[in-house]
Amino acid sequence: MNFSCKHLYQIPYAMKKTVLLMLFPLALLALLVLVVPQHFAGTPPKLSTFVAALPDSAASATAPLPPVQANPKRQQVVKYAMSLLGSPYVYAGISQNGFDCSGFTTHVFQEYDVAIPHSSRMQAEEGREVPREQAKPGDLVIFTGTNPDLRRPGHVGIVISQPGDTISFVHSSSNGGVKVSQVEGSRYNLRFLEVRRVL
Repeated sequence: MNFSCKHLYQIPYAMKKTVLLMLFPLALLALLVLVVPQHFAGTPPKLSTFVAALPDSAASATAPLPPVQANPKRQQVVKYAMSLLGSPYVYAGISQNGFDCSGFTTHVFQEYDVAIPHSSRMQAEEGREVPREQAKPGDLVIFTGTNPDLRRPGHVGIVISQPGDTISFVHSSSNGGVKVSQVEGSRYNLRFLEVRRVL
């Protein structure tokens, strides 16, 4: 039986509708197979292409943050403090001829135009308190006096260790003058009060 266009007019309307509905998915599939691959042919676009097309505010959100620069004054303070190792302890001393604890810290910071009072109690109010584990070189570390039961400032030193490390500090002690000590594993652990950031 030959089927021609004139026979199409002889097909009932309901059957025409069914045939068209059956042919539509096939036509759509042919479109996807033949046209879409050609549209996307070639090398896929790079991520940088999409980033470049973003607004400045969105693109900057994906950019890496610049490295945090170390405070050079901290390094200078620590270096100078360490150069004074071996200086004698002198009560109320504030010169290289001899220091008490707060006289030592006052002298060191004064060399770099940072004025702090010559008193461990008053230095405990300078700057801001920071968590113990975040102590950085150049921070002040505050202790009680020789009696740890009296929880008030009585001794001070300068942190030389890095954050997260066991706190090491340089200070002028009545027992040995300017020297380096550690907080953990020593009597200073019981005497520890706080860390103050003045830089």
